[in-house]
Amino acid sequence: MSLSRTLRLAVRFSLREMRGGLAGFFVFIACIALGVGAIGGVNSVARAIGDAVETQGQSLLAGDLRFSLTQRRVSDDERAFLSSLGDVSESAAMRSMARLPDGSDQTLVEVKAVDGLYPLYGALETVPQLSHDDLFAAQNGVFGAAAPDLLFERLGIKPGDRIMLGTQEIELRAVLASEPDAVSDGFGFAPRLLISLPALEASGLVQPGSLIRNIYKVRLAGGADEAALEAARERAGTAFPDAGWSIRSRSNAAPSLSSNVERFSQFLTLVGLTALVVGGVGVANAVRAYLDSKRSVIATFKSLGASGGFVFTVYLVQILLISGIGIAAGLVLAALMPFAASAMLSTVLPVPANGGFYPSALAIATLFGLMITLVFALMPLGRARDVPATALFREMGIEGRGWPRPVYVVLSVAIAGGLAGLAVWFSDDRRMAAIFVGATVLAFVILRAVALAVEWLARRSPRVSSTPLRLALGNIHRPGALTPSVVLSLGLGLTLLATLALIDGNLRRQITGNLPEVAPNFFFVDIQSNSVDDFTALIGKEAPDGKLMKVPMLRGRITALNGVNVRDLKIPPEGGWVLRGDRGITYAADVPENATLTEGEWWPADYKGEPLVSFSAEEAAELGLKIGDTITVNVLGRSISAKIASFRRVEWETLAINFVMVFSPNTFAGAPHAWLATLTDANAAPADESRILNAVTRSFPTVTTVRVKDALDVVNGLLGQLATAIRAAAAVALIASVLVLSGALAAGNRARIHDAVVLKTLGATRRTLIAAFSLEYMLIGLATAVFALLAGGIAAWFVVSQVMNLPSSFLPEVALSTVVLALVLTVGFGLIGTWRVLGHKAAPVLRNL
Repeated sequence: MSLSRTLRLAVRFSLREMRGGLAGFFVFIACIALGVGAIGGVNSVARAIGDAVETQGQSLLAGDLRFSLTQRRVSDDERAFLSSLGDVSESAAMRSMARLPDGSDQTLVEVKAVDGLYPLYGALETVPQLSHDDLFAAQNGVFGAAAPDLLFERLGIKPGDRIMLGTQEIELRAVLASEPDAVSDGFGFAPRLLISLPALEASGLVQPGSLIRNIYKVRLAGGADEAALEAARERAGTAFPDAGWSIRSRSNAAPSLSSNVERFSQFLTLVGLTALVVGGVGVANAVRAYLDSKRSVIATFKSLGASGGFVFTVYLVQILLISGIGIAAGLVLAALMPFAASAMLSTVLPVPANGGFYPSALAIATLFGLMITLVFALMPLGRARDVPATALFREMGIEGRGWPRPVYVVLSVAIAGGLAGLAVWFSDDRRMAAIFVGATVLAFVILRAVALAVEWLARRSPRVSSTPLRLALGNIHRPGALTPSVVLSLGLGLTLLATLALIDGNLRRQITGNLPEVAPNFFFVDIQSNSVDDFTALIGKEAPDGKLMKVPMLRGRITALNGVNVRDLKIPPEGGWVLRGDRGITYAADVPENATLTEGEWWPADYKGEPLVSFSAEEAAELGLKIGDTITVNVLGRSISAKIASFRRVEWETLAINFVMVFSPNTFAGAPHAWLATLTDANAAPADESRILNAVTRSFPTVTTVRVKDALDVVNGLLGQLATAIRAAAAVALIASVLVLSGALAAGNRARIHDAVVLKTLGATRRTLIAAFSLEYMLIGLATAVFALLAGGIAAWFVVSQVMNLPSSFLPEVALSTVVLALVLTVGFGLIGTWRVLGHKAAPVLRNL
């Protein structure tokens, strides 16, 4: 018989057999739909956000091009160049303190000063809606401003009230509802205060060395295309190679948002893939149970002369058709997800209001779903091919027949390898994806070993007098036992949740417990050089027992390593943050007291030679730097090259004053700069901190004061929101585990009914059987929970201690919750299925034995 005819006949028989419905395949379909929906939906939403950033780039950037400078404004020549490109809107951003006129309260604000052209694209929305002059212009010497509700709440004021910013009185004339370029400006720790550039000048906050960012948005003439944008960037770099400005175009309006969305979507995609892999166990269970129910049909096929290959093809077609139903359901969910996300995230992220349809994302999800089906279905199908008809007629079943033919094993392994390769290939961070995939494979291998170990221990356990316990131990290791399916399905989901819970718990403990004990109470920014002595005297008076540390601080951008522009270097992701944007830098004659030299030597106190720099050892290793290499930084529009003289170990987790780069003092001789200071007073009560904050704000209105406790509270809140989102996403894998668990229990009902009837016939009571089944599920669940805790603990330790470089500890509350969850799921679902089993009448079952 030709191959095409065989396939047509196999499809015909498959369709006929499926007329009986999809009974037994609902878990199969649900697992495939869940994984495919998660992968396709997450990637669709990520692409919707990416497309929104690209298509709405002008509004998000409030310009076609954005030029950013730190601690200086453009020169006349630079301004003339920008003006030659098109309309130019200037703004400035900095952090400062806003306080009530009577000095009774104050808060940190993110100040943004704009000119009359702002915004070049998009709309500034306030309540009430005011014109630029009505909102910002000086009226009787008082400038206007807009702020979000948060600022009004923190200071207990309302629109129309006044505050002090630096030395200038400001009237809050409206509530800030929306800034078009808020997303491109990045995340802020404090509420926005939107004012005019003249108001910022009048406030006295702009001083030599002040930590201020000057931003110039350009609207190119004639609706310039991407080629014109790139040409303008190249002209800027050629005409002003030492300007030190950061240039961004509308096509990359919100790089931080895009990067975070990519990372989170990658994580969610891997979680979805984990759910699919867990669901694969459900696929295998469903296929085995289905084939077992079709023993007489398969035996009839073979008795009538059908080859094993024909039988294999008939049931492979059925499995693929059923998988197609699950994939189709998942694709529907995935296609709807961008529309749902647009409604939920429209006030937070620039998701298109009408959602979108993304075929490539759905195609990837379809491919993953199909490959998972084949990986887990080929082995049981291969076994069914070679089972003799006589064995099937004797009710021997499919299980326990050993390994299928090598071709099916090789195919399964090859498809699994292809699946892993595709997961890594489609990922942005392939290293992390490879680690994730490798950990998942290792977890499956270990879980299989755990299941075998549990069965071995049950088999080798001494004879016990308790009948229920003896029955439970026998059920754990008998042929066709539920142990492998339950351990595999539940173990991976619990391990993922335990890992995330331990990481979250350690980070929270670090932020709320360990960090406040070693962190300073305050950071003081923008202390002017001519005010350092007076500031020191004030702190000595207000906090006599406190420890004040102060260092000079400038901002600079690394532009070259060993003479090679950083744009032309391939930098590992873990070290890339050092080269993104401006970095705080300082100079010192002596080794900082909170740093330890690991390599090289420090310069003499009276050093006058070529510029030298001491680099953070960890970051230097990530960038591949060594002693004697040179780095070039752009500071205040000047490019300065310095040779690396030493490496330092920096303990970032202490939140003390630390810098990636510390230069020799002669490097920045005569450069204008401000000072950064910290105050540490372990005995300071909240009332003392409030008094210090008030005193500094009153005496030095241009100094920005950051209370570390407030910053940690903000971080802790964000961490809580992120942890909630991640756990909710990881719950997809646990849902898949629960589905597979319920499917495994349902698949074993036939054998359970047989056992229950025989045992009841021999005198076992319902109570004895319930106790036996409960003990069985409890022992399996407990073994799974122990593995999840061990594996999750190791994974969390690696992430916290090796990746984040933070102290890691085991959290008993996480251990307890994991054990309880495992027992509730296994015993709960087990008893639900058992109750139905025990309700069967004995006579019909005994007649078929």
